[in-house]
Amino acid sequence: MTTDQTQPIDVWAPAAETVQLVTGTEPRTPAAMTRGDAGWWHGSLAGSPDGVDYGFIVDGDGPFPDPRSRRQPHGVHELSRSFDPAAHHWQDAAWTGRQLAGSTIYELHIGTFTPEGTLAAAAGRLDHLVALGVDFVELLPVNGFNGTHNWGYDGVLWYAVHEGYGGPAAYQAFVDACHAAGIGVIQDVVHNHLGPSGNYLPNVGPYLSDAEGNTWGASVNLDGQDSDEVRRYIIDSALMWLRDYHVDGLRLDAVHALKDHSAVHLLEQLATEVAVLSASVGRPLTLIAESDLNDPQLITPREANGYGLDAQWSDDFHHAVHVALTRETVGYYADFAPLGALAKVLTRGFFHDGTYSSFRGRHHGRPIDVERMPAWRLVVANQNHDQIGNRAIGDRLSAHLDTGQLGIAAALTLLSPFTPMLFMGEEWGARTPWQFFTSHPEPDLGLATAEGRIGEFARMGWDPAVVPDPQDPGTFERSKLDWTEQQRPASGRLLAFYQDLAALRRGLSDVTDPRLGRVAVSFDEAEGWLRLTRGDTEIVINLSTSAQWVPVLAEGVLLSFADNADAAPRLEPGRVLLPPHSVAVLA
Repeated sequence: MTTDQTQPIDVWAPAAETVQLVTGTEPRTPAAMTRGDAGWWHGSLAGSPDGVDYGFIVDGDGPFPDPRSRRQPHGVHELSRSFDPAAHHWQDAAWTGRQLAGSTIYELHIGTFTPEGTLAAAAGRLDHLVALGVDFVELLPVNGFNGTHNWGYDGVLWYAVHEGYGGPAAYQAFVDACHAAGIGVIQDVVHNHLGPSGNYLPNVGPYLSDAEGNTWGASVNLDGQDSDEVRRYIIDSALMWLRDYHVDGLRLDAVHALKDHSAVHLLEQLATEVAVLSASVGRPLTLIAESDLNDPQLITPREANGYGLDAQWSDDFHHAVHVALTRETVGYYADFAPLGALAKVLTRGFFHDGTYSSFRGRHHGRPIDVERMPAWRLVVANQNHDQIGNRAIGDRLSAHLDTGQLGIAAALTLLSPFTPMLFMGEEWGARTPWQFFTSHPEPDLGLATAEGRIGEFARMGWDPAVVPDPQDPGTFERSKLDWTEQQRPASGRLLAFYQDLAALRRGLSDVTDPRLGRVAVSFDEAEGWLRLTRGDTEIVINLSTSAQWVPVLAEGVLLSFADNADAAPRLEPGRVLLPPHSVAVLA
């Protein structure tokens, strides 16, 4: 396309008296835009559809970035840059997608997954994930935020890919590489709040609501005046990832913070439109909610009057496994102290399903219909970015458990009836912490962020004096994976066990059977053992520091793992002797 051609450019600014389009070309002479219907303003941008800098002046203020900006090469405070998603020559025509049922997810943060912290570098590690048996990678948010490094949840431009990761073209290349490796991509997206720096949406339109707030400040305007276009803004962003970037699914951050009293909730509207797109592109498109509600309505099909999301995270599984292994019972872990809590989660999905939550000070949750709801709709993990990074020092399970206990956590996660999700590095027992890090250019904002987190730790009984400074570049550097750790004998042995577990998931139909009603658990609190029965397969676990006899029906050992590399289970008719801190899979 020659530079004398133009492309249409639009912006929604319903309350504006005037809107002008300004480009990065000198002289920066603003051009008046034309008011259209429903608060939209229209103009034209001269030049190629890829690589022209522009912004909007609203009633004399600005210029502001485009709310639907695809690129912010100079940061979120500067002009946007046009990007043509159709310029990428996709190589994944043979990719037919993956269904979530039976799959394994691997959660990673682009900035800390590799030393380089880029999408291109992450693509270079896909062979590791293939060998591990991963079906999906789930990327923490990559949309535009202020600063150089961040978890991603302070994003302010939901259509842009952070330039430090490589920008939108690198994102397309990463997805292409994943599909070539047989791996689907799930993108974590944040629609419940905007970051504290670089959010110019309120200068353009009524994107936020003062009527009701959430944990992070003002809520997004989902049901107030002019909310139709705000909802459209969110849904179009979601469809963009799935359509223009060939992403296979979205993880929806903290949906309990979406304040929407509309007759049709935003989540139901989103599920409907994603289903339409899935039918059009001919591959599965998956929506996974992060929810603190323990409400199965989210993952109940729309035909049964649910919201129609495909799956949701289950923190109850994490808490039950964490307490069983670490015996940590402060804060929200308190209710999960008995081994029976783990047994309930493994057979009922939720622990709090209408029960009293001492941390919340009220009853919480609703039961799952175990005869109807497939267990794969719950995504579970023994570690994830939240449960590690929101600890005072970002310590992983490897900081507290021996290798045998880490193997038990792996077996419970990968052989449970749910959809397992691994957090980057857990497969070799990574010793690097994953801490909360920010790079706010505003010193006051950085200080306020750090002080706010210290207040949260008080409820968990953690020492605020040990909390690292999120603004310290060392906090970010410490959180990067050390890939050389795999060379340690214990790490290599654990990694091999993860690979064996993933192979069992692929080879044993008992393990991927999603019928919760067919799961049985028995345990002995005093002796510290638990037996999980999945059809003809039994997973037996010894949580204690001494060898334990466990009653079993199986006659052969498929796989075993213990803290002592030389120890092995001894199977006799009707029982098995498990070494300390060990797990065995029997058939």
